[in-house]
Amino acid sequence: MAQIDNPEKKRIILPASLRQRITDHCRRKLSGRFLAEEEQNRKAYGLLAGEADGELITVKACLPLLKNARSIEPHRGFMDRMMQEHAIESETPLAKRGWVADPVELTGAVSKFKAQSLSLIGSYHMHRVAWDHDKDRDTPTTLDTVLGKDSRLIMMIISMVDPNQPTIRAFYEGREDREIPISIVD
Repeated sequence: MAQIDNPEKKRIILPASLRQRITDHCRRKLSGRFLAEEEQNRKAYGLLAGEADGELITVKACLPLLKNARSIEPHRGFMDRMMQEHAIESETPLAKRGWVADPVELTGAVSKFKAQSLSLIGSYHMHRVAWDHDKDRDTPTTLDTVLGKDSRLIMMIISMVDPNQPTIRAFYEGREDREIPISIVD
């Protein structure tokens, strides 16, 4: 895992090709075009790898997650508690919300990143439903912040409220007060 100190002094470099890959993943999931081996729901989650050097965090790889361990104990009990304590009601029932990376898939992804001399620097997930108090849904929820606490990772939120104009914002440990600007580069 890359050391991300002083996130308020950082800037993220995200290649346009990776931005496109992330938004394509979100659009595909949102439209219900699922891969045979992936979780059959309209939510997109993935991992980010790269390097943290000085003031720059450079994303060099993204890997969509396929398996959600949310329904498997002990993850189910943990996420049920987190949902009850921190989630806001939405169109998806609380028992079906929340993503837990499958431990085998996560371990494989980290090994793949290491083989490329990259470090896990964060994750991404999409928000797709506008709320009365949050029409854009481009910031972390209280639940996101609780789950990101002490992770030392970036959390990218992809707002798919308008799938034709998705937005991406990044937050250190899922904290809205620790947003890290993103520069999209070719």
